[in-house]
Amino acid sequence: MASNGSDRRQFLKRTAALGVAAGAGLAVGGPSTQAQQAPQGEHIHREPPRRGARYNIDHLTHYTPLQDYAGVITPASVHFVQQHSSEFPNIDPATHRLTIHGLVDRPLSFSMDDLKRLPSVSRVHFVECHANSSPGSHNPASYKNQNLGMPVQFIHGMASTSEWSGVPFSVLLNEAGLKKEASWLVLEGGDQGKFTHTLPLAKALDDCFVAYGQNGENLRIEQGFPIRALVPGWEGPFNVKYLKHIKVVDQPYHTWNESMNHSVSRKDIGDKARWYHFQWATKSLITRPSAGMQMPKGYVQITGLAWSGAGRITKVEISTDGGKSWKEAKIQGPVHSKAHTRFTYDWAWNGEEAVFMSRATDETGDVQPTVAELGKNWQIPPEDWKKEERPRAIHFNAIQPWKVNRDGSIIDAMFI
Repeated sequence: MASNGSDRRQFLKRTAALGVAAGAGLAVGGPSTQAQQAPQGEHIHREPPRRGARYNIDHLTHYTPLQDYAGVITPASVHFVQQHSSEFPNIDPATHRLTIHGLVDRPLSFSMDDLKRLPSVSRVHFVECHANSSPGSHNPASYKNQNLGMPVQFIHGMASTSEWSGVPFSVLLNEAGLKKEASWLVLEGGDQGKFTHTLPLAKALDDCFVAYGQNGENLRIEQGFPIRALVPGWEGPFNVKYLKHIKVVDQPYHTWNESMNHSVSRKDIGDKARWYHFQWATKSLITRPSAGMQMPKGYVQITGLAWSGAGRITKVEISTDGGKSWKEAKIQGPVHSKAHTRFTYDWAWNGEEAVFMSRATDETGDVQPTVAELGKNWQIPPEDWKKEERPRAIHFNAIQPWKVNRDGSIIDAMFI
């Protein structure tokens, strides 16, 4: 890949009004701006987004503006970012290599040219942070922080869908040859912190791949350039960026992020912490109109996204009376497996107070739960959701209610 160099682009400049990048797929919002093309082979540290982001000394989170684009493909420039280091690594694709070792017959090392010569796939899948939509993010005080974007953005915006291209794990592992004891993989990134995560071998061989492309271009720096793991339907940490090493092992390794940073104690398992959280359950939300927007009186088209880590979405229902009755929404095709699915519903708002929400069902029959149902399953008392400091919960997929007041203002009604 030395001759081709990198095809990374700088972040699009954010519009003052929206605080998000405008580009292909952004059908709602202000005027678009032109992306600046990086010269071939030049290594760039892109400026992080000015809006829709949180910064810590060793961490960056950038939220996708779900309210500001149509369709299901997230423009690469606004795909959510979770960066577990203080800056993006500067990796030269001409020298970067992916090594496969451990319980294999033939330890191998692949250059980028090697990877791009192998059989490839291109598939549409979502990637979602395990903490997306968490109870703590439903905080009215955050509405005043203009840096975070609109509520639907900073509550639910750590989820995005792209068309990813790369080499299946099955191809790579077949080249290396697996020993009979092999049952897990340890994936290690080439970033400063060497972010590491383990992956069951069965999942890796099923539908996972090493991605080098996103939406028809090379990965961007913030998305793991030059390669990352893509683990369809499972929580974000499995999708290790800047992938450098794959070690084949005979048991799960409890890496730091798995056993310390991402473990959460739960009542339903005897106050013990679950170290492994795999597949995302069925989920949906109305993205427009939503909290922070103004509801127009009369006709309005409700639109949103639904997805499931188990496969395709088969049905989305809408309630405009707080869950008392439900009507089926229209699903826009094509419907991809383990990917965002766009839905719409025509409604005429009469000017009265109303609570509207969506509920999704996937091809396995799994139905998105209410917060009360989720609390019952997790043995979280209803009163705990009302506390100022709510229970820490990951993989939170409860139905999201939005309330429209008589003046047309819309607020988050998850815990009111």
